[in-house]
Amino acid sequence: MDAAEFRRRGKEMVDFVADYQENIEHRRVYPDVEPGYLRSMIPSEAPLEPESYEDVLRDVDRVIMPGVTHWLSPHFYAYYANSTSFPSILADLLSSGIGTIGFTWGTASEATLMALLSARLKTVKCVQESDPQRSEADIISKLIAYTSEEAHSSVEKASIIGGVVIRMVPTDEHFSVRAETLEKMVAEDKATGYIPFFFCATLGTTPCCAFDKIDELGPICNAENIWMHIDAAYAGCAFICPEFRPLLNGVEFADSFSINPNKFLLVGFDCSAMWVKKSADLTRAFQMDPEYLKHEHQGSGWCNHLHQPYSTHKIHWGIPMARRFRSLKLWFVFRMYGLRGLQAFIRKHVELAKTFENLVRGDNNFEICAEVVMGLVCFRLKGSDELNKALLKQITRTGKIYLVPCKLRGRFVLRFVVCGRTTELRHIQEAWKHITELSSELLQNLFDHEGKEN
Repeated sequence: MDAAEFRRRGKEMVDFVADYQENIEHRRVYPDVEPGYLRSMIPSEAPLEPESYEDVLRDVDRVIMPGVTHWLSPHFYAYYANSTSFPSILADLLSSGIGTIGFTWGTASEATLMALLSARLKTVKCVQESDPQRSEADIISKLIAYTSEEAHSSVEKASIIGGVVIRMVPTDEHFSVRAETLEKMVAEDKATGYIPFFFCATLGTTPCCAFDKIDELGPICNAENIWMHIDAAYAGCAFICPEFRPLLNGVEFADSFSINPNKFLLVGFDCSAMWVKKSADLTRAFQMDPEYLKHEHQGSGWCNHLHQPYSTHKIHWGIPMARRFRSLKLWFVFRMYGLRGLQAFIRKHVELAKTFENLVRGDNNFEICAEVVMGLVCFRLKGSDELNKALLKQITRTGKIYLVPCKLRGRFVLRFVVCGRTTELRHIQEAWKHITELSSELLQNLFDHEGKEN
């Protein structure tokens, strides 16, 4: 493909993407195919000779689309999803066209791992300063980390990679970690010879969008020399709205903080942002200086606030050496939507979630299972877990909308996340109508079955 054909095909692809997004609500949101369906639809070997662009694009619809879960659909309510936008897509095109290698952050999950590994090294060095004879292996074997029982599974995975013990902290009636619970666990562990070193707080948990009380937890972590990382992958984006900023009270105690703009700021996947209080804590953990990566400006910056030099070479801030130019997407979206446009997008989704909550509360067959703060509604049919599993199975089978479950206090709960850029009130109303129709069928069948048994 030469430049002339690229110009022509590029315009066609923009039309293809625009048509796809304009008509996405008419597609089945969840695929109706079995794993491995592609095997009979594509050759077993790559073609020896070039194929035409028309044939490739035709196979996108014939081969690829049947197996796609349409995350951008207004009928997708399963996860904190990808809230991309046209400016973000254009920036992705530009990023690919420029082809530069960016030395920047990865995902919120990676940010948690980076924070934990940095905290581990910092604690090891601190212990060795007072006890030089103590080995690194011995210290690491006594390190212990903490996170909420409602935290994302990536936090536990980070502890496995880091080779440290982690304890799940029980939550209160609002699914939030409170100071007295963490304080008690830290005291217990110190008494048995463990070294508390890391706590991952969550603002907007995955199961129910709960918020740990960081204004209570932060002072404890600071007093005990425990690194406090805040995972705000989804909810952190909403803090651009002043009405949500009280949930940030206590952030000044944090050592690191991460959000995923691709979850709630109209930036396409993947895009994550991480802040650290002291960048030197990261660079000490990951800095390598091979001759081929040195440059005249490295380490030349000075942070007046921290009174220390900072590294301008971001490859020392994580594991991967390089990534795509993702900050370009942020730049495009921020400039083309503006703060007010992004705030309006977030507020609209919160309002739609509240609408769905009210619909649930207005039906005596259903119950709300957690406070609705942002775009997530946790709900269930009143009755057994088996009944709710059957309802979700029917929802998935029909493919009209897509939801996933979670467990709250041991109960099977349905999650309804308002996240699509094109989701409107009518989609919420249609989704609720669909859910209630399926639930009515289930309840009627249950009633008929119990009547026959009696």
